[in-house]
Amino acid sequence: MSLNTNKDLKMYYSIAEVSRKFGVAGSLLRFWEKEFPNINPKKTERGIRQYTAQDIEEIRIVYNLLKVKGMKIAAAKAVLAKNRKGAEDTSVILEELQNLRAELVALRKELNDLA
Repeated sequence: MSLNTNKDLKMYYSIAEVSRKFGVAGSLLRFWEKEFPNINPKKTERGIRQYTAQDIEEIRIVYNLLKVKGMKIAAAKAVLAKNRKGAEDTSVILEELQNLRAELVALRKELNDLA
């Protein structure tokens, strides 16, 4: 029996891992929990937050509205209330575009190294 080392299959992520993933402070994640009820990490008996993949997806949506689009919290809440599906779809598309950009940048570097 082999161990699966794929990090994408983790059940829970720490606040430090999630804050690194989005480049925001842990205190901001805790603030967003208060403002956006769909961000609701499990807490251990000692109060340590454990984020699931679903929590991270909720954070991604909020992050894209607040940090990428530059919305105020009230506007982001209104968007989520009015067109949550659209915000989710936009979040997925933005992530895919960012991943594609990273791949293109890596390809450019490889090509420049060959020249």
